[in-house]
Amino acid sequence: MENNDLLLEVEKNAKVWLGSNFDEETRKEVKRMMDNADKTELIDAFYRTLEFGTGGLRGTMGAGTNRMNKYVVGMATQGFANYINKAFAGKKTSVVVGHDCRNNSRLFAETVANIFSANGIKVFLFEGLRPTPEISFAIRQLGCQAGVNITASHNPKEYNGYKAYWEDGAQVLAPHDTGIIDEVNKVKVEDVKFEPNKDLIEIIGGEMDFDYLTAVKEAMVDQDVILRQKDLNIVYSPLHGTGRVIIPLCLRSWGFQNIHVVPEQMVVDGNFPTVKSPNPENSEAMTMGMNLGTKVNADLVIASDPDADRLAIVCRDDKGKWVIINGNQTCMMFCYYIITNMKKLGKLKGNEFLVKTIVTSELIREIADKNNIKLYDEFTGFKWIAYRIRELEGKEKYIGGGEESFGFLPYDKVRDKDAPASICLICEIAAWAKDNGMTLYELLMNIYMEYGFQLEKAVSITKPGKSGADEIKAMMENFRQNPPKELAGSPVTTIKDFKTLKQVVNGKESDITMPDTSNVLQYFTADGTKVSVRPSGTEPKIKFYMEVKGEMKSKADYDKASAAAEAKVEAVRKSLNI
Repeated sequence: MENNDLLLEVEKNAKVWLGSNFDEETRKEVKRMMDNADKTELIDAFYRTLEFGTGGLRGTMGAGTNRMNKYVVGMATQGFANYINKAFAGKKTSVVVGHDCRNNSRLFAETVANIFSANGIKVFLFEGLRPTPEISFAIRQLGCQAGVNITASHNPKEYNGYKAYWEDGAQVLAPHDTGIIDEVNKVKVEDVKFEPNKDLIEIIGGEMDFDYLTAVKEAMVDQDVILRQKDLNIVYSPLHGTGRVIIPLCLRSWGFQNIHVVPEQMVVDGNFPTVKSPNPENSEAMTMGMNLGTKVNADLVIASDPDADRLAIVCRDDKGKWVIINGNQTCMMFCYYIITNMKKLGKLKGNEFLVKTIVTSELIREIADKNNIKLYDEFTGFKWIAYRIRELEGKEKYIGGGEESFGFLPYDKVRDKDAPASICLICEIAAWAKDNGMTLYELLMNIYMEYGFQLEKAVSITKPGKSGADEIKAMMENFRQNPPKELAGSPVTTIKDFKTLKQVVNGKESDITMPDTSNVLQYFTADGTKVSVRPSGTEPKIKFYMEVKGEMKSKADYDKASAAAEAKVEAVRKSLNI
């Protein structure tokens, strides 16, 4: 579209928002953008409608069709309500609505509750901010048909989002995802029923917290270890978010008594004043926690992201310095401990399984295989781990699942990543390590010594705009048509294409069994290197996940093995021209 045509289209869209369906504040904001000689802000706010995707909505807050505001949230909810009423026609329906600490989150959550109630759907609205996993838990606990959580997870402060859940407590999957999207796309602002039926809105809080805290205890493997190490020195930060009450309570309910919280980050604040970005993957977000950890001589420092579905762990290395455990190592440690100690306590019955995503470390497969535990590989996104749990419910026993992006779920009462349960369990693991004369870092070294060393590295290449999207598409097509024959000098022996669900292993083609398709390519080499390539579903990025094996003859070789593996990753990048 030419610039003039685009501006005409944008102004036409903006004029609608000057009408009586919108409040005075919104109209003023739109008029200000329209009157501004620089049309950049206006174009960005109105050049498209913020897309309701398979996970819901996510975007920056403000007036406009391409923004998170009560009208865009309202249209999404009206469409969702229409779909629920069709899917459960003739039945009584109910939903859970929750929210995080972000600016406008309470306003959006109340808007969602009002609209559902106006459409004859019973609403259980949390009294205040709560962790994402508790929303998932409440949907199952209350027997609801769906749920909505207002959160933008670990995104910067300008963002907010809308996560849609189905009756199993998991984020919506096919066929409901496309069905909801179709309904949302039909809705105009004038169709939205904003006026609530207050008789259908019930406020929930403490009683659900109690039930959730009770359920989280099911993730505990060995309470005796905790009782022996109840003074484990723990520092925790919620990064201004929803973990602030629940996680210290969870830790105490498990038996831990020596918990220090980062006071400045216990303050609920959607502006996240103490961090550049409230993402526990970023080392900068952990600085205040590490400083407090040094002051109180802590054993470990833990944080949850603002909606408390993901966690970050910092422990001391063999020289006493703080090191951040990455997402793959976190997942690896959980799986190792759960298997080792359930086996020791006679809790394994032979029908247990673990789940990981296809881009998560293959070392987890080594751990599972060596211990005769079934491991399922699923697409990226926790909804696929939830899908596998649902498929096997009553047939096999789920004991844990995770992904490289710092998310883990150690029990099946919740169907999303669960930081409260995972944080309690990592503290149990640290207690077990201490009980056995180790730190968490030494435990990690032991895992590498037993199962082999490998290093994982993710690289994201950003290509903004339409031209960037076209470039990413061309890159994927080129990789499909001209797959690499070698990576860092080792021949490629297996190629997997999850879009066509075909794989070629040593020259022979066969089918891949998966519940759906996904635009992901994978290459495996003779020396154990694995590369996964996928475009991001939410950002203008193409992502490369690389895993390389290394040699580690003793724990003292870790730094040397890491440096050699880093060099090998660079050689892989060169082979891929990235």
